[in-house]
Amino acid sequence: YVGQEKLRPQAGWAPLAFGLDWGRPPRHQNGTSFFYVHSNQWRYETMHAKDILSPTAPPGPWDGAIIDYNMRSIRMGWLPAYPTLTDNPLSIAKKAAEAKLEPKDYVAKGLKSGELSFAWEDPDSPQNFPRNMFVWRSNILGSSGKGHEYFLKHLLGTTHGVLGKDLGEEGREKLQEVRWHDEAPRGKLDLLVTLDFRMSTTCVYSDIVLPTATWYEK
Repeated sequence: YVGQEKLRPQAGWAPLAFGLDWGRPPRHQNGTSFFYVHSNQWRYETMHAKDILSPTAPPGPWDGAIIDYNMRSIRMGWLPAYPTLTDNPLSIAKKAAEAKLEPKDYVAKGLKSGELSFAWEDPDSPQNFPRNMFVWRSNILGSSGKGHEYFLKHLLGTTHGVLGKDLGEEGREKLQEVRWHDEAPRGKLDLLVTLDFRMSTTCVYSDIVLPTATWYEK
């Protein structure tokens, strides 16, 4: 996660972060969807798509939760999402080579047959957790992140201020596209590393804090 500050060494950082030596261009995911899912805020979402439906929308079954529409967007190729599949990409590439198929053809075949599935169909399964997060000059666990208490409860698994009950506890309508677990995960991240020149809230919660240069030093 990178804050609003300009990323000066991007020329050296981008190939490492996005594997540009073997594939380009990278498909970046919007942070709103990523943290909405992985901080489990969707488990407390009481708004439905029909509540914000455009008056010009065509007739249709505009039911389902917000995360259901995220999942449909992923399936249709509109929304990049990470992790993308439940299987490791390295394993997929190996199996595709053994089947003498291009990776894209192997993935398409696997999704159609059900052998492969999207990670966001079951975001609360441990194999689909984000395990490591590197924060570059951003206070994502402070002023930058929306839903601070959910970050603490579900991403970090620490003391939090969540007071409300989730959809399951309230007996509300369950989801259509995403699997529901009665017990929500706590503490998905194994490692949180922050690069900053001040001891921000995110630094306080981090496993490792690395120094960086201030504007004047640059």
